[in-house]
Amino acid sequence: MYIAFAPLQGYTDAVYRRAHHECVGEVDEYYTPFVRIEKGEIRKKDLHETDPATNNGVPTVPQVIARDGDEFAHLCDILQGQGHTRIDLNMGCPFPMQVKAGRGSGLLQHPDRIKEIQHEMLRRPEIAFSVKMRLGQESIDEGLAAMPIINEMPLIHVTLHPRLGKQQYKGMADREAFVRLAEECRHQMVYNGDIATMEEIRGLQQLWPNLKGVMLGRGLLARPWMTGDKKPAQVLHNMHTIVYRNAVEKLCGDSQILSRLHAFWEYVDIDRKAKKAIMKATTLPRYREAVATLQL
Repeated sequence: MYIAFAPLQGYTDAVYRRAHHECVGEVDEYYTPFVRIEKGEIRKKDLHETDPATNNGVPTVPQVIARDGDEFAHLCDILQGQGHTRIDLNMGCPFPMQVKAGRGSGLLQHPDRIKEIQHEMLRRPEIAFSVKMRLGQESIDEGLAAMPIINEMPLIHVTLHPRLGKQQYKGMADREAFVRLAEECRHQMVYNGDIATMEEIRGLQQLWPNLKGVMLGRGLLARPWMTGDKKPAQVLHNMHTIVYRNAVEKLCGDSQILSRLHAFWEYVDIDRKAKKAIMKATTLPRYREAVATLQL
């Protein structure tokens, strides 16, 4: 079964993706946090994240977020210039700033703009496209209305997170709604949302034999060892070593360094008391002391 690591802004940067790929693996594709246009250009930080040299050896899929065909075309042109032949479109981001701009799950409210993007995809037969989407922003009716256009897109699969955009990450993922949209979709489907164990993945495979695979996000951040056969302590030690060394080498001052390191632990499923000590550390010496108590 296809397994993808979902993009999470502030967490799954290139360093984290490399650490997971080297220390755990068993993931088919790692998606970058979405690349977007700001003031007419792509941020240098985003270009660094999608640079093939930065992701050397890691199977990386750049994800873009766009409000219309023009933005999408501009993003694709730049990524193709980097040598990418695989691009994912974000139609699921629920963050209000992006939704108000008509991007992410907000794009599902504008079928005419989705049609523009479809035309741009058809102009690029050399690219393997995919889409990550929500049920809709305000209603599943939006996702259902967009599906005929999505069906005409040249996609290798559709990843569906069965929540509405307005829910953000609240409530339970609606698996019945997933089936409802999947029945209307002509493309292979990938399930995303509230998956915490490999047993749950196998259960989904038994429930939906035609499911292409799953995309794991917060569940894999919580248990990065999930997809492999290594012990949790070994995985955390090895991954943390890579992330820690990079942060100390590339960032300036305890505040910046600790901000990145705290993000590493924010979702990880470890002892609550130990995590609290790590997250409260305000200097590197105190941070190292707190991590040492985990005996990794």
